[in-house]
Amino acid sequence: MVQKKRLVVLSGAGISAESGIKTFRDSGGLWEGHEVMEVASPEGWRKNQALVQDFYNQRRKQAKDCQPNQAHHILAELESELEIVIITQNVDDLHERAGSTHVIHLHGELTKAQSSIDPELIYELDHWEIRKGDLCEKGSQLRPFIVWFGEPVPKMLEAIHEAQTADFFLVVGTSLQVYPAAGLMDYAPSQAEIFLIDPVTLYQNKGEKVVLIPEMATLGMEKFKKMVLEKI
Repeated sequence: MVQKKRLVVLSGAGISAESGIKTFRDSGGLWEGHEVMEVASPEGWRKNQALVQDFYNQRRKQAKDCQPNQAHHILAELESELEIVIITQNVDDLHERAGSTHVIHLHGELTKAQSSIDPELIYELDHWEIRKGDLCEKGSQLRPFIVWFGEPVPKMLEAIHEAQTADFFLVVGTSLQVYPAAGLMDYAPSQAEIFLIDPVTLYQNKGEKVVLIPEMATLGMEKFKKMVLEKI
């Protein structure tokens, strides 16, 4: 049996935007009307747990009502031809709902909760909100399973390892401005072919061989699919 080529994907908010999930923050630096640090930092959590819980409860409800788009579905379909690992900055579960089987969430998952005193204690949510009084087995309040600003990214080493194994490395739906995730492309092997799908790319490194596909995620994935299938 011929071994499948490995495609490592770094996906960001742009791939979910076409499903109706709003991107991380608008041009004013706000996230759904909130200063980002109010709802995405340990300091914000300590200051106002009720605000943070409500914010993410609303994000879960929004994600529940959204469906995977064609870009998500194409990645799932390509598993029949390629060995695929998706490293996503997104906290929604649209990749999984489209059928992708190997997804690494760098920044956490809306569908899970974690202990506020022991980050190793992570729980699947069987409903779409975390309420005051929902406790972990150690008795602490559950918090969103989200990597906030100022917190380590536990899955980063795993993501780096996957990037180092790529035959093809695809960046879709991210402007490569949020680190450390933006640096993952640098770990792809020198012989790997790199593709970047973004309608208005800010990528400026002319020294690397990167195939730019200046489209939104859905149309860009259609073009990428044709390109990559011709190479395997």
